Amino acid sequence: MGRTREAGCVAAGMVIGAGACYCVYRLTWGKDENEKIWDDDDDDDDDEEEEEEEEEESSGISEIGVGPEKGSKTNIGVGAGTQSPGDIEARPEVNLGPESDPGVKKEAHLGSQSGGGLEAKAKALFNILKEQASAKAGKGVRVGNISGNRTLAPSLPCPGGRGGGCHPTKARAGSRSSGKSKGKSRSKSTRVPATTWPVRRGKFNFPYKIDDILSAPDLQKVLNILERTNDPFIQEVALVTLGNNAAYSFNQNAIRELGGVPIIAKLIKTKDPIIREKTYNALNNLSVNAENQGKIKTYISQVCDDTMVCRLDSAVQMAGLRLLTNMTVTNHYQHLLSYSFPDFFALLFLGNHFTKIQIMKLIINFTENPAMTRELVSCKVPSELISLFNKEWDREILLNILTLFENINDNIKSEGLASSRKEFSRSSLFFLFKESGVCVKKIRALANHNDLVVKVKVLKVLTKL
Repeated sequence: MGRTREAGCVAAGMVIGAGACYCVYRLTWGKDENEKIWDDDDDDDDDEEEEEEEEEESSGISEIGVGPEKGSKTNIGVGAGTQSPGDIEARPEVNLGPESDPGVKKEAHLGSQSGGGLEAKAKALFNILKEQASAKAGKGVRVGNISGNRTLAPSLPCPGGRGGGCHPTKARAGSRSSGKSKGKSRSKSTRVPATTWPVRRGKFNFPYKIDDILSAPDLQKVLNILERTNDPFIQEVALVTLGNNAAYSFNQNAIRELGGVPIIAKLIKTKDPIIREKTYNALNNLSVNAENQGKIKTYISQVCDDTMVCRLDSAVQMAGLRLLTNMTVTNHYQHLLSYSFPDFFALLFLGNHFTKIQIMKLIINFTENPAMTRELVSCKVPSELISLFNKEWDREILLNILTLFENINDNIKSEGLASSRKEFSRSSLFFLFKESGVCVKKIRALANHNDLVVKVKVLKVLTKL
């Protein structure tokens, strides 16, 4: 019994050793030789076809990849899997195919049945496992005649996002044609990557970081780049750089003196929403300067129109509203936007929480100018606007709507508009705030609000009624 166990252990060790040697061979020297075979000229195909005919005639030969011949003695251990390069080149077949390919199964079966010894059985087992793993990974399917054009899988995103470097990555083909099909010639163009990354932006080394504080000559370089390029990626980086530098008062003057306001403002017309957003942000920082406002006023109507028609609650809309709010802090340019009052109130009703807050800040700027009161209260507003006085809203919205009501009520009294109520329609802001009495009821209901700040604001408004 002991001798039988020893014999079994020796046989198992020999099988494992043969398989390990064959794996080393396939992963090192055999791989390089297969690469040489792939790059050979098409003349080798004729030799391969002749060898196929010879192999079909000979019934005692079994090949799996590059295997030993029937009847040859096998040295298990060091000599396993070591053959001359000439023998390898004589059989350049690389078995690629799906797991269900009958040729693979038949070849493996012949190798296991022939008297090639343990090495042949080990190679057969290894080749079967390899083909199964390749078929599962999708690498065993023939590439066929594919042109050299790169393709992109629809599920693969562009790396690096918008500002990232999207460059095609050369990937080796997952499978290679065996070259045995009749009437089809094998060429190097068949080695094509199945999926590659798309190139959306060209690589560009911007000379500065977006958060660098630049001097006047450096700002001039950035403005020149922005003026000459049509690449959205370069435009975005340049606009962010200029916007960050425009946050400093000394650079606000420098950008204006370098003629930067028209260069930046021309990108308002672009269709790319991200470029428009960055343009509004840069102009917003520049508009803090009173002299810059005199330059930006030329484009304020265009900004207003785009802000009203762009996607609701989008980043572009928020950036445009911030710019309009800065431009209306003073009374100099408010009259340029009086035609958009109905749109402002419609957006106040339709927008989300952040849009409501920003649009109320904009309208409050108009209410602080008594000269704009008549145009403001005569515009048509949605009746649902009254819902903003409900206690369900948070503190910021309630404080803003109460401030808006307080300013309008004060301006109506100071301008003497209460006596000319017949001039205003029932759908006007004047009727909603002053004549309907609904707002007053809503405000009085807020006197019991849980927030102390809101309660104090309500009491202040009620004392002025």
